Amino acid sequence: MQARGPLMIEHRLIERMIATIHRMLALVEKTRTLDPSFVDAAADFIRFYADRTHHGKEEDILFRDLKERDLSDTDRRIMNELIEEHVFARSITKAIVAANTQYRNGDTSALALVTSHMRKLVDFYPEHIEKEDKVFFPAARAYFSEEEDSAMLAEFWEFDRKMIHEKYEAVVKSLEL
Repeated sequence: MQARGPLMIEHRLIERMIATIHRMLALVEKTRTLDPSFVDAAADFIRFYADRTHHGKEEDILFRDLKERDLSDTDRRIMNELIEEHVFARSITKAIVAANTQYRNGDTSALALVTSHMRKLVDFYPEHIEKEDKVFFPAARAYFSEEEDSAMLAEFWEFDRKMIHEKYEAVVKSLEL
């Protein structure tokens, strides 16, 4: 498997979550109510899986290694766009969490904020994923030898191995007094 393989597999799970959020938004339009627990779970998924685990591998490993290469102007521009898009996704997720807290605390006007921000994610991720899968990942592959690609794949697996510990250390820390 090439190093981009796990990233593309992760994209399929992210797409499934985005489709689930999209269906939830359609239900909210009909009922004008929202389950804050669903929003918590969706935000947790985006924060820890899509961002920390998936974007983490891209930024901490793939982009790190690409920054040392003589990228074409186009490839460097796209990589920088992807980094900016990751920052955008983080800011939207943070806004979702804040609006969901307001909604949970009885501010019914926050429903519009939660749904608006979640729609931004639903609109954002398909284009972002397509840019990575169809444009950037194939182009990036050309900058690495087979040995370098295999080493990156091994680093991805090690990164994933540590993720569960990072996640649950954060959970415990958030619950400690």
